[in-house]
Amino acid sequence: MIEYQNILDKNILNVLKDILINIRDKGLTNNNHLYVTFSTNHQNVELPNWLREKYPEEMTIVIQYEYYDLEINQNNFSISLSFNDVKTNLKIDYNSVISFADPSANFGLILQKNKIQKKVNKKVEKKKLNKNNVINFSNYKKN
Repeated sequence: MIEYQNILDKNILNVLKDILINIRDKGLTNNNHLYVTFSTNHQNVELPNWLREKYPEEMTIVIQYEYYDLEINQNNFSISLSFNDVKTNLKIDYNSVISFADPSANFGLILQKNKIQKKVNKKVEKKKLNKNNVINFSNYKKN
């Protein structure tokens, strides 16, 4: 069986890597900027605890004016961004990326595999919440 979605997602990630390499090597021009949305709860994402607490599921970063130390690796990229004048280092695994876009170029891509995984995680979390010791009396209410 050919796994079309996996092949497509792998190549979408290669597009992201090429864009990041271009930004690293040439900088940003013509009002270009890149939005990257990723899962903050992915096991290979590294960010400070205060950011993870603020964004427990996902976060969108903007690579535009103030970015530093952009490094592109085989499985992740790292970047330093300023959050409220605090320079913060992030390491983002490519498998955590949900989408990326450059609105100035009317360009964007969504990684379906990661979008689907996010939905599955939410369903699992709902099931976990329903298995607690709280009784929902609305289930027993007379009509």
